[in-house]
Amino acid sequence: MLKVCIFGGGAIGGHIAAHLARAGQCEVSVVARGATLEAIRARGLRVRTPAGLIEARVKAVADARALGKQDYVFVTLKAHQFDAALDDIAVLMDEQTAVLPPTTGIPYYFFHGTRGPFDGRQLDDIDPGGRQWRALPPAQVLGCVHWIGAHVVEPGVIAQDGEKAGCPVGELGGGTSERVTRLAALLSESGIPSKVSGDIRAAIWTKFVNSLCWNPVALLTEATLGEMSDAPGIVPLVGTMMREADALAARLALTIGPQPEQRIATTLSARHHKMSMLQDLDAGRPLELEPLVRSLRAVARLAGEATPTLDTVLALAALRARAIHPHRNEEQVS
Repeated sequence: MLKVCIFGGGAIGGHIAAHLARAGQCEVSVVARGATLEAIRARGLRVRTPAGLIEARVKAVADARALGKQDYVFVTLKAHQFDAALDDIAVLMDEQTAVLPPTTGIPYYFFHGTRGPFDGRQLDDIDPGGRQWRALPPAQVLGCVHWIGAHVVEPGVIAQDGEKAGCPVGELGGGTSERVTRLAALLSESGIPSKVSGDIRAAIWTKFVNSLCWNPVALLTEATLGEMSDAPGIVPLVGTMMREADALAARLALTIGPQPEQRIATTLSARHHKMSMLQDLDAGRPLELEPLVRSLRAVARLAGEATPTLDTVLALAALRARAIHPHRNEEQVS
């Protein structure tokens, strides 16, 4: 039986792990810490979805070395936790393992296999010294986008926000392979719709831009998506930010799918959802501004394009973060 490890037991990790475990088509394990680890060991995972409650038991550990080599490793940590976990993630891998790193910002492997002018370009703003590139070689990476709105109700209990959840996956070079089609089938059979994307890079870009635009605005307004939708001026502002970002994509020879208006409408369909940065604010957790700022800086520099609206909103969000947690977020506003 295939072995799938979910490295991180938060909202997204718990959502995926519970679905896969319920389906019973693979052996599912979770690497977690603290109260989350204790809750999963004691009571399993529970996910509240529009279709009903999912309850599942999984093997939960604090030390990844207890699990052995895996066929797939989903890294569902927050971006600021990723670097510190690289060695622990690596112990789960052999040369056959496929790893799916987080894509909150532009991931370190983004230009691997592009077959364009930036093919193989490493981004020092995102992966200083190439540590991520060496620990998790891009040849073993599958791109993945978590279109899953969810939040943690309490340790081990997750609620899905909105009717839809999906998780497209793809090879960085495009095309299909046994490993990616097998994973898409596992996810889809578990109840998380997944398609093999022929251009997963475009999907990653779309998700990055969604986070880049909505999360800082959510931090500044402390509003749900529905509240932002109803407030005059917010949706047009987000549209301007998205168009600035997509102008970078054009300069980088990336193909982007739906127009900003369609992407905004899709996001706003989950009216009661709080963006992840606002969830972190409410829970007193570190804010994921730094990955967004570094990602924008890296691609704007490469594209040679200015992003004045994005820069302004991110600067305001950084000031807000400093006011909330003057020491915890000081690196994120540098």
